[in-house]
Amino acid sequence: MIALTEQERRILDIATPVAESLGMEIVRLRVMGGRRPGLQIMTERAGGAPTSVEDCARLSRALSPVFEAADPIKEAYVLEVSTPGIDRPLTRPGDFARWIGHEVRIELARPLDGRRRFGGTITGEDEAGAHIELDDQTELVAHVNEMSRATLVLTDALIDAARASGNLPPQPDEDDLGEFEIDETEDDTDTNEETGDVT
Repeated sequence: MIALTEQERRILDIATPVAESLGMEIVRLRVMGGRRPGLQIMTERAGGAPTSVEDCARLSRALSPVFEAADPIKEAYVLEVSTPGIDRPLTRPGDFARWIGHEVRIELARPLDGRRRFGGTITGEDEAGAHIELDDQTELVAHVNEMSRATLVLTDALIDAARASGNLPPQPDEDDLGEFEIDETEDDTDTNEETGDVT
């Protein structure tokens, strides 16, 4: 679930070594449509260590020249790099094990007994997959690759857990990440270090 489409998987292959060289991991990568496409990358420090705005900015600055050389999106686009947030997506094997006891919403790629959407509490994760105690007291067991979406539910308990682990995302009074733009139609770029804009 880190990447869904063939294009996203190609971009992930390009971005992963860059992220790893900075001690970062990519949590989710999406190419968004629109008048000007967007490339959204969620990232965190390896092992889920506390991740700062500057960590995201460093990764964006490192990715920009690599993407310019590889040209994975032909038209001009906007690169956005951010942390996963508190009510984060769970996209990789092992993600569920980190959040046992917390509520999650899941959408399966294929229906199970005519149903695709489930909500419940994470009770574990092993070789059989993620174990979810559903609201009706039954259990759902599924691997990440069987899901099209899985997201933690924002609760007081989740906020407390994020605060205790040092993973509470930047608050509104802190510096914004800004947007990191790459215009493929221009050869020479000057970077604004405050906003991260490339013009």
